[in-house]
Formats: sequence, structure tokens, C-alpha cells
Amino acid sequence: MMMRWEEMAHDSWFWGWGILWMVMITAFWFLILLVLVLTVRWLWQAGSGIRSVRPSEESAMEILKKRYARGEIGKEEFEVKKRDLL
Repeated sequence: MMMRWEEMAHDSWFWGWGILWMVMITAFWFLILLVLVLTVRWLWQAGSGIRSVRPSEESAMEILKKRYARGEIGKEEFEVKKRDLL
């Protein structure tokens, strides 16, 4: 049984709310997906930023050499501490 044009034109699914609901549901899921993607992207960038900001750790020998170079400790103290470290 075929519907006539007049019957389809008055059907709320064909005109009006049916099409509007389909558009709204599609937009809703698109927004949900967009928020999810942006959240994952933000977390990924925030996680990689923490690792790049972390200063590299210096060894005890490097610190000792810098202190000696700045004149904070003398040669004798440097040699004693150097032997302790090795």
C-alpha cells in the first residue's frame, strides 16, 4: 500500500520533529566524541610535558666537580670526597 503525498506531508516523521531529532542525536554523539578526543589529546600533552620539564639528575661526582670549580671546597677536600665516591 502506497502513501499519497498528502499523507506523507502530514506525517510528523517525514516533516518536522523526526528529521530534527535525527539531526540533534547526530550532533549530540558528535559532540560526545569531540569532547572525548580533546580530553585524550589534552591528557597526552599534559603527560608528555611533565617528563620534559623534569630536570636531569646530576651524579655526585658532577656536583663535587662543580663545587670545586666554584671554589666552594679546596683541593684537599675535593680529593677526599672524590676517593669516598669512587
